[in-house]
Amino acid sequence: MKWFLKKVFTILSVYYADMLEYRAEIFLWVLSGSLPIILMGVWVEAAQGGKFVLSATEFARYFFAVFQIRQFTNVWVIWDFEQEVIEGKLSFKLLQPFDPVWHHIARHIAEKFTRLPLSIFLTFLFFALYPQAFWIPNILNIFLCLMTIVMAFTLRFLIQYTFAMGAFWTERAAAIQQFWLLFDIFLSGVAAPLDVFPSTVRDIVMWTPFPYTVYFPVALLLDFPVNIINGFLIMLGWISIFAILNRWLWKLGLKQYSGMGA
Repeated sequence: MKWFLKKVFTILSVYYADMLEYRAEIFLWVLSGSLPIILMGVWVEAAQGGKFVLSATEFARYFFAVFQIRQFTNVWVIWDFEQEVIEGKLSFKLLQPFDPVWHHIARHIAEKFTRLPLSIFLTFLFFALYPQAFWIPNILNIFLCLMTIVMAFTLRFLIQYTFAMGAFWTERAAAIQQFWLLFDIFLSGVAAPLDVFPSTVRDIVMWTPFPYTVYFPVALLLDFPVNIINGFLIMLGWISIFAILNRWLWKLGLKQYSGMGA
């Protein structure tokens, strides 16, 4: 166990040091995810002139929470993995005594720690500029939200890493992810809270993996009326499905992999 923890600490330290070298780039990544802040202005303005389920202040809190949660659930593994397969760099990682996926997981976790100070700064800045939106969630909501953030990251990572297996058969596996994003933007709660959807549509969408990467964690943080137990079970179900599918495609892909470019 001590040897395992030492190995985990070492690989996380290496990737954290690597991420610190790209602080400016990470700052730009944070800014590139500002779509929820832009949409916040649109929905707040609409709420002031119309009748919606949420008030203008609730819309502001919602989209700021979306912005923050996406900072810790963003994933880019498909582009890294696709490059490794095309350039043959995966061959070197296959020689190491552990699954190459742990390199990607460690890199993502290290990047999240690099974002943390900036996320805290943006929180203070937001409430300074929009004080009427300030609120303090209760301890239970914070705990449940943190749990779902970890699960949401796991789910999003597994989905994208499963799509990345397509790199064994095509040089444009990332195109699968781009197609997925067309649905993800609207059904995950990024473009609009699911509370404004028709009830029938919302009930159907809640059985898909999309809401559990954004909307569900935000709903728990803001204490929206959601079925917590049902939500956790659905998340675990989708995590299990993509984990099994990923391992199956990984084994098939390794048989197909030729190490081109190495």
